[in-house]
Amino acid sequence: MTSWEKYAGKAHDWTDAAYADAATYLTRRAEVVRTLGPALQTGDVVLDLACGDGGFADFLPEQRYVGVDASAEMVAAGRGRGRDVVQADLNEYTPPQPVEATTIFRALYYAADRRMLLTRIAGYTTRKLVFDLNPRQYRLADVRADLESAGFDRLATRPFFVPQTRAPMRGLQLLERSGPLASAILRFRFTLICSAWSAGTGT
Repeated sequence: MTSWEKYAGKAHDWTDAAYADAATYLTRRAEVVRTLGPALQTGDVVLDLACGDGGFADFLPEQRYVGVDASAEMVAAGRGRGRDVVQADLNEYTPPQPVEATTIFRALYYAADRRMLLTRIAGYTTRKLVFDLNPRQYRLADVRADLESAGFDRLATRPFFVPQTRAPMRGLQLLERSGPLASAILRFRFTLICSAWSAGTGT
């Protein structure tokens, strides 16, 4: 069984079941995707790799969303809800046309070769790549080196203190911009959202 096949049986209600408060979690994620680094514009295409059932589409109404997932069950569930979802391995997929933004959430570990994947993404992404990073699992310096090798020479990060499997806690969002305190929290919990782009394409 591949790492993504274990989720196949959960596809029918994936977005609702994967988060304690899907609306809050994905609304906040969408806000950061739109604004961190070069801003997204109305009509921009967002390619969401390892998208599950494509539930993130519902929170980016001003952008054109395209999801990619390796699970046939997830793709079928997403399409059944009217979402634009393609079945493919993120390591091999190249869209038919360039996209303004590419996202990878909760899935960086699916990269067979991280530097190679980032280079592939850079080849079809015209504005920015946005992804989440567990700083207790990956060193930011190592990921930055891979990004630069791929052609992404600009990087912005933001702590993301929205629990996935527990209800949101009041006041946590304020701590995201608390500097040293936010860094201390990240040693134990939560993630960084990273936006990477090339100086020649972003602002």
